[in-house]
Amino acid sequence: MPFKQKRLGDAELEIMQIIWTTEEPVSASWIHERLLASRSWPLPSVMTSLTRLVEKGYVRCDKAGRSNLYSALISEAAYRQTEGSSFLSRVFGNSLPNFVASLYDAHALTQEDIDELRAYLDELEAKSRDD
Repeated sequence: MPFKQKRLGDAELEIMQIIWTTEEPVSASWIHERLLASRSWPLPSVMTSLTRLVEKGYVRCDKAGRSNLYSALISEAAYRQTEGSSFLSRVFGNSLPNFVASLYDAHALTQEDIDELRAYLDELEAKSRDD
């Protein structure tokens, strides 16, 4: 049965982004040190968020002596794919053109972004012709 992804809160996502930066299991204090650049959370708050991430199935917790080490169970790419699809469905009725149009209308797309999208679409089209 496929994993039913539970939504992450902003703080949980921030912690996951830190965990995704390394392939090695990391301690709560290691994560806390990196969070201090953007948040002034006490270590117990980080530990509570890590417990929630374990419960949601995003993170694995292993004992290492007297410490817990945390590692991602879900890759950043898998999270982005699922969350992106969910957002597109909920907000834009699965219409990618409507999504892109809203970015364009809000002046959120630069010419560089448009060129990058065009190159990506050209690449997809070339791949589909080759298949």
